[in-house]
Amino acid sequence: MTPFSKTTKAPAFPEREAGVTFHMNKVLLIADSGSTKTDWIFISSDGSQTELHTDGINPARDTRDNIYNVLYHDLLTQLPQSEGLQAVHFYGAGCIEPFSRNVKSVLEELFPGCRAEVESDLLGAARAVCGHEPGIACILGTGSNSCLYDGKDIVKHTPPLGYILGDEGSGSFLGKTLLNGLFKGTLPEALKEEFCSRFNLTLPDIIERVYRKPAANAFLASLVPFIAEHHAEPCIHDMLVEAFRLFFERNIAIYGHKELPINCVGGITYQFEKELAEAAAIENMQIGRILRRPIEAIVQYHCKKF
Repeated sequence: MTPFSKTTKAPAFPEREAGVTFHMNKVLLIADSGSTKTDWIFISSDGSQTELHTDGINPARDTRDNIYNVLYHDLLTQLPQSEGLQAVHFYGAGCIEPFSRNVKSVLEELFPGCRAEVESDLLGAARAVCGHEPGIACILGTGSNSCLYDGKDIVKHTPPLGYILGDEGSGSFLGKTLLNGLFKGTLPEALKEEFCSRFNLTLPDIIERVYRKPAANAFLASLVPFIAEHHAEPCIHDMLVEAFRLFFERNIAIYGHKELPINCVGGITYQFEKELAEAAAIENMQIGRILRRPIEAIVQYHCKKF
């Protein structure tokens, strides 16, 4: 039987209960990093956990010195201990070759003798929602991403292409779709008036923010709360379902495994779970596990290995 046979089912993962510890003798440090914030969990030898937070690390953007400063000045001052640490598992945005080498070298410098694993945030998401079982994993946040996962590694990946060429179903895509509908007249005029009043934005302001100022994707994604507030209105509901259908058509269908549930992490999936499931049903797919953030489930993945 192949890892992706039609009898494959999504693993059941009960959510972690407060106060539950893992009984193990490994001392681990696990990180889930975005560009603005990094979540860390330190697991001591008795299985107790300490959660920490530092600034985000993105090696595709940050220099080695910047990465070192965050880890040395921000992380080490919070760690309850570093002696006895046996492994660091770091998952993050921008953690692909050759950029990930800087994160790995800094970790090895600060924690000599410790095994350092640096992987993409997408692999972290896959290990969080699928565990040690094969499946499809997605990230739907400011951007979007997806992969086919064999229980250990990513075996197929559809390039998201970013907010200009792709990122279907993401926060930036939803913001872009909202603006298109408001200013081209496919969404109600009353909704446009409410939007412009709420954000004090004119069309020239929006053009300036999207085409001339940096971080246009973050600006577009910042409009998602307005969409969430109006998600029950038929026009916004239909917009959401269509955006998620495009995500499935252009990113998931290519994997050729409609029998596998689609497991997701990220604020967009968590916020619009109903619309996501409706879009999946239209495409003859099904939604599996949904997590707002993956760090606790990544911890479970690594603790179950020992």
